[in-house]
Amino acid sequence: MATDPMAEIRASFFVECEELLESLQDALGEMDEGQHDNETINVVFRAVHSIKGGAGAFGLDALVAFAHRYETVLDELRSGRMEVSPEAMKLFFHAADLLQDHVRAARDAGPTPDGAEDCLIALEALIGGGAGPAPVEEEVSDFQPMGLSLDFGAPEDDLVEAAPEPPVWQICFTPSPALYASGNEPLHLLRALQALGTAEVRCMLDDLGDLDTLTPEDSALSWTILLTGDLSEAEIREVFDFVEDVSTLDITQVTADRAPAEEFGMDVDQGFGVPSGAVDVPTAAPPKDIAPAVAVPALPGPQSPPAASAAKDTAAPTEASATVRVDLDRIDRLVNLVGELVINQAMLAQSVAEAGLPPNSAVMTGLEAFMMLTRDIQDSVMMIRAQPVKPLFQRMARIVREASAAVGKEVRLRTEGEATEVDKTVIERLADPLTHMIRNAVDHGLETPDKRVAAGKSSEGVITLSAQHRSGRVVIEVSDDGAGINRPKVREIAIAKGLIPADALLSDSDIDNLLFLPGFSTATQVSALSGRGVGMDVVRSAIQSLGGRITIHSEPGKGTRFSISLPLTLAVLDGMVVNVAGETLVVPLSSILETATLAEGDIRALGPETNVIHVRGTFVPLYDLGAELGYRHPKSSYDGGIVLLTALENGARSALVVDAIMEQRQVVIKGLQRSYGHIPGVAAATILGDGQIALILDPADLVQNASGRTRAAELALAG
Repeated sequence: MATDPMAEIRASFFVECEELLESLQDALGEMDEGQHDNETINVVFRAVHSIKGGAGAFGLDALVAFAHRYETVLDELRSGRMEVSPEAMKLFFHAADLLQDHVRAARDAGPTPDGAEDCLIALEALIGGGAGPAPVEEEVSDFQPMGLSLDFGAPEDDLVEAAPEPPVWQICFTPSPALYASGNEPLHLLRALQALGTAEVRCMLDDLGDLDTLTPEDSALSWTILLTGDLSEAEIREVFDFVEDVSTLDITQVTADRAPAEEFGMDVDQGFGVPSGAVDVPTAAPPKDIAPAVAVPALPGPQSPPAASAAKDTAAPTEASATVRVDLDRIDRLVNLVGELVINQAMLAQSVAEAGLPPNSAVMTGLEAFMMLTRDIQDSVMMIRAQPVKPLFQRMARIVREASAAVGKEVRLRTEGEATEVDKTVIERLADPLTHMIRNAVDHGLETPDKRVAAGKSSEGVITLSAQHRSGRVVIEVSDDGAGINRPKVREIAIAKGLIPADALLSDSDIDNLLFLPGFSTATQVSALSGRGVGMDVVRSAIQSLGGRITIHSEPGKGTRFSISLPLTLAVLDGMVVNVAGETLVVPLSSILETATLAEGDIRALGPETNVIHVRGTFVPLYDLGAELGYRHPKSSYDGGIVLLTALENGARSALVVDAIMEQRQVVIKGLQRSYGHIPGVAAATILGDGQIALILDPADLVQNASGRTRAAELALAG
């Protein structure tokens, strides 16, 4: 079916609205910090005016009316007839938040936001009167789509073509006994399918047979799934990457003119449900009128679109670079193709090496050029996918304003490192965890104004949200200047809830980590923000699903800091391929400081079963990868052994013993979360050039869960 041009133009307008709202929040933030010059005020006014003009072109009356009354007050400020006060800034921010709600309500055909009229009345009171209704005459919009003429006389419903129904896929999945023997869990696969769209799952019991003759090794269950979503067969098969050879998989597309139940001869009244205790399936897919888009550099030529209206209005001294908007799904497909290109390049390099060709041969020279080109392509694609965290931080500013108003506290959000770039997928999935943490910081971390003044602090609390690159990872920190964690109270609550025994010996760090236990809450009563014991355990699960980790540091009377460490990308990384007890593993190159060969004088005993090594005047704990991963027992001697000296985000170092270093190469990350859940010390897997699967280690998580045994107990006793 042909794409409706008007629908495309309308979608482009709403994407531009997001850019204008971002510039509006930036300019309001500068004004709040005391920058009241005409240029900053003009940015605020013109952002609202541009949204109003574009909304008028599409007949979005509610959005036009709100923006008109908002810009009328801003016009008084721009003309100098109104002073900027703290109360006015609070109302400007609140109106900007409501304007954003109006834009998204118009985009998603949702209800108008509550509280808009009260906010406008309060704004108009600042100038001593009402702004009146929006003018009837046609508004001239800064949003000007090229090459098309618009007939504004037609009703909006006649212009927008109904969105096509998403395809429905039938997936028949039958595991073999080998699937269970290899440690796979079908439940993880079903949950992964559920995350792709709306999934209706049915467990087939036809092959169950006689329970008396059933053995634990049998595979008697199979599943039929109806998956609705804008997906390709390749995307569905990717879920079953690691189990296709130990299962039977059939994927077919259902015709759209019949109901799913009727298509497969099912009783419609019976439904297509899930047994109790199995996968939770949503009743409807979330609305997705407009796919998220990222901006990438445009090719030169006459068809490049004009710069955004916000860029024109600010009259920057240097011309803004032209951009094109590309659907994020296309970027994801490109990233996947680059990953396959890296794998094929590694396979080709392996075949050439086995052929024994001389280094100066034409084939080797061409292969080296191909490897350099592959690396350049991979770097460029990763740059396209990487996005600054600034839009995410701006969303958190609104959370702070709303949460502080709900609990009656004065709170200011300070941001650092907004230009830090993170994988787009990571940014989207960080929103919910960060929202939980910000609300907890406002509700639990910061004291009330009177308590802060009594403690010698400013009545206004400060929450700092920062992002930076550190040790090859992205570290995002949420800190407050509140009272810190009340550890005696936390311990008391944990004992009362039966989470720990009363005589448990816990360090300060152990007590802090009790906050991540399911159901734990320090709130004495349920409020609009917290108190139901749901939050920090969800935060940790969400962070771990991204291959990250979260830590707490708190000082009584000074505040608390939560640190989230995440991988830079979810696609490709540089790794060092090592051999441990006959197994091939990959250690991220970004976490390795140096490699070394151990001499007997470097190793010192510490405790009955552990060792440290002496490196440049300091002692570093020694970990045997083979023993920690369960491949073998600790060696009797590590003299002459090879160690990888690694660094964690907090600066701590550790030495990992390996049997041999094979090579350094780029590897494509294949997630294991869907099939196996979280595996301590293992971040993901990859496919090497010879087709072998190798685990990608997470050194920090490995060290955190390590036993540290580098001497056998009997040897320690004999010594």
